[in-house]
Amino acid sequence: MSPRGVAVPDVRELLFTAAERVVAHDGPGALTSRAVTTEAGCAKGMLHAHFAGGLDEFVAELVLDRFARTAELATGLPDRVGQDTVTENLSVVARALLTSAGPAMAGLALTRPGAATRFREALTAGAPGFTTIETAIASYLEAEQHLGRVAATTDARACALALVATAHHLLMTSWPGAPEPASQMDRVIAALV
Repeated sequence: MSPRGVAVPDVRELLFTAAERVVAHDGPGALTSRAVTTEAGCAKGMLHAHFAGGLDEFVAELVLDRFARTAELATGLPDRVGQDTVTENLSVVARALLTSAGPAMAGLALTRPGAATRFREALTAGAPGFTTIETAIASYLEAEQHLGRVAATTDARACALALVATAHHLLMTSWPGAPEPASQMDRVIAALV
């Protein structure tokens, strides 16, 4: 436990990572501000001190932060045009979607009315989410079409939607003992391209 009055570097990330561990170990129902701060090893009031809207604001900000990271990776796909294979490039983004807490925690955010409202408002205001990722994948596939690495007859936008929708489905239907989502995603990518 960090002593009172001692500055904790990058409190947001410390708390976000702790929340991910709580959900991974004990499930979404175990996510409370006390569970997060205990897991983070910091003062009980730390979450409320940094997130005035309490746990709802915290959950919404966590989801938005993780979506932004995955979207940043996806928007970098055009820099990968002509490099490696199309399948490898798409797999990097797909695996990020599957391992990012943003999509995984989005279900939790939607079950908390206050977090859901904050999350939707942020997306409406332009925060990156599934749509940003889908658009980046479609742009990448269209650029690869110009190089001839993706068939000209491929509907890039439909493929991007299918890829993001599959990731969303796999995230929402995963449970311990379920088939490995990454291998299922690889099969979908291979079928699409």
